[in-house]
Amino acid sequence: SGEVARTLVEFLEVAITMIVFLKGFYPSAAFERRRYMNVVVQRARHPELRDYIHSAASGLLPFIQKGLVERVAVIFFSNDNVPVERFIFKLTINLSSAASVEENQLEFALRSFLVKLSVANPLVKPLPPNCRWEVTAYLRSLPDVGSSKEGELWIPTDTKQWMKPPVITPVKSLNSEPLCLQLYLEHPSLSETQPCQAL
Repeated sequence: SGEVARTLVEFLEVAITMIVFLKGFYPSAAFERRRYMNVVVQRARHPELRDYIHSAASGLLPFIQKGLVERVAVIFFSNDNVPVERFIFKLTINLSSAASVEENQLEFALRSFLVKLSVANPLVKPLPPNCRWEVTAYLRSLPDVGSSKEGELWIPTDTKQWMKPPVITPVKSLNSEPLCLQLYLEHPSLSETQPCQAL
């Protein structure tokens, strides 16, 4: 199960980088092309950006190994701190069957997500000006922070929530042993983004 979790964390680091690249948040010169799982992907060249994404992904490892992580989200916020778009990775790992999985099977399955992301331009709406973004993890239950150093790396989020259910755009899903993984986008519903009309 450790191998599956490590492969998944590595994959998340690459996928998060590709999402930030796709959104055009930074100039394309801030990234360089690399091959990963035999797919051309983007890698952050800027050390701070690379370190943030790496530490966010690798910080999830102990929680993924315990089966605590339900969703990992890359959230883009408007300048008034309201989410405008969320890329959600929803995951379930069957820890009991993880030990018997072939690593190349898992890589083959995850590669299809990277291929999909590399051609996902239709999903990429331009962001409003002065956006920011962050990686947020949603846990099934909170870890015992007192007993784990890793728990102290993560801070509770104060992200504002949408009042109405979001509009969901599926991107890719995988249902197999030991890993079920879905990637989808969430946008606020139209009624949420429009100002209220006076009666």
